[in-house]
Amino acid sequence: MKMKSLLAIALLAVGVTSCSTVKKVVYRIDVPQGNYLEQDKIDQVQVGMNKTQVQYLLGTPMLQDVFAQNRWDYVFIKREGYNDPIQHTLFVYFDNQGLVRDIKLDKPIEATKAE
Repeated sequence: MKMKSLLAIALLAVGVTSCSTVKKVVYRIDVPQGNYLEQDKIDQVQVGMNKTQVQYLLGTPMLQDVFAQNRWDYVFIKREGYNDPIQHTLFVYFDNQGLVRDIKLDKPIEATKAE
């Protein structure tokens, strides 16, 4: 009888904890994906720079569209723990000579702690 009671209590304890609705108990790591974009590096990109200079500052672009070869897309997504992911997209447009003609960032990059 005592063994059955202990087994029932153990099963009940496991059942209650496995059905927990409490979130954020387990630690979730920060997950950065894509090209890590820093505002100071973006600010250094100037109209008239060539593709090699842009690649030196920002790294290899995430996307190079076959149909729009004069545009490089830099995409950065960061998910911090249980928070919603934050995505930033930077578009660098080149002219026919391969020089930067325009730079567009979808939204400002907020200052974050160094990683």
